[in-house]
Amino acid sequence: MGFGQIFRIERMRVDPALTQALRSRWDAEASAFAFPWGHMIPSLEDVSRITGLRVYGRAVSGYTYPCYHALAERLLDLPVERRSSLVPRVALQESLGLFEAGKNVGESEDEYLARLARVNRRELASEPGPQADLDLHRFLVLFLGRLLFSTRGDAVHCRFLPLLEDLGEVGGYAWGAAFLAHQFDGLSASEQQTSTSDFYPFLQVWAYLHLPALRRGDLTRPGLVPIARLWDSRRDTRHLADQLERLQEAIDSYPYLDLHALNLVLPLNLFLTQSSLGLRQSVVEFPVRDRFRRPGRCFRGLHDTTDWREWAREQIENWERKGKGVRSDAITDDAYLQAYALKYGGKVYKSARH
Repeated sequence: MGFGQIFRIERMRVDPALTQALRSRWDAEASAFAFPWGHMIPSLEDVSRITGLRVYGRAVSGYTYPCYHALAERLLDLPVERRSSLVPRVALQESLGLFEAGKNVGESEDEYLARLARVNRRELASEPGPQADLDLHRFLVLFLGRLLFSTRGDAVHCRFLPLLEDLGEVGGYAWGAAFLAHQFDGLSASEQQTSTSDFYPFLQVWAYLHLPALRRGDLTRPGLVPIARLWDSRRDTRHLADQLERLQEAIDSYPYLDLHALNLVLPLNLFLTQSSLGLRQSVVEFPVRDRFRRPGRCFRGLHDTTDWREWAREQIENWERKGKGVRSDAITDDAYLQAYALKYGGKVYKSARH
């Protein structure tokens, strides 16, 4: 199904200071990070390299419903309240035998997780086909709803269930592309939020790769794929506010030449699209995020049945065409840098000295 690589990623220490420093520089209008040197943006290539998720294939789209009661009973054999789209997390974990399996005395977290994986593999391998399919549906809903596309709150949304009905079709979707869109949406959700509810290793490793002078991550296991398996976040015992202040200072004074080493990063608006879709922008005007109308972020089943392939027809058709080729007449970076300075002025500087 294309999830094998991401399941090989081991536990990583959370770095809330780094996440907050990145969030504070996200420009929702441009859907990009606004740094003193220009825009930077996570790309589809970053998703593929860091997580191993598939970034090509069918769009992750379809219908959402006001109630998933019948579908959840049929595919999960779990109760979902009438007029609800949420299944309790505990009920999902209990159905998979993941809730009451506790740690043994003296067992480390890594040893516990490894034992849990061995037990479940053995049980799944001995199950008849229908029971294995049932458990796989339950696991995928838990994995997608609580890890890749998590939202705030304890319950798990059933909106992916229609796409999981035919297990043979699950691997044909571009889950990595949907994951990147979810990351952008989460970053743009609210300037008041100081953290994300998303799959945090992605943004952390993205910063380790593209902003190495911040020195927040250690390359521990060279040669492994996906790249998130290579890194571990450094332990920082300073107070969170102190860490954040130091990070803002480091970004404001980041050594400019490091950003262009081996062309790993192209923080220019002219090349933002080229980084992810093989295209180039033809103008220096900054893109405005297309917020097409939708029922709302909470997805709590209070809206009518929605056909997202109809709502987002233009975006999906563009995805299926693999984008629209455009040309750029720009021969230098000057126009972009001047427009960037006029738009942002000193707003991109976050540290006290600026």
